[in-house]
Amino acid sequence: MRRHEFQPGRLIAGLVLMVAGVFYLLDSTGRADLPWFAVIPMTLGGLSLAALVGLVTYAVRRDRRDRITESSDR
Repeated sequence: MRRHEFQPGRLIAGLVLMVAGVFYLLDSTGRADLPWFAVIPMTLGGLSLAALVGLVTYAVRRDRRDRITESSDR
């Protein structure tokens, strides 16, 4: 497999959805009693955090790429 860029936003989104899935699995087996209104805000908050991290990562990489092209033009 070729190497690819590390994308922290996707990592956070995956972890948040996996944790929400584990919570629902625990709830369905009866090991935990979680109300739906506790998991949904956690999931939405985690996805919002992942979107923010993805935007920041994109901005940093774009700025770094622009600096490299400016220095090579000179």
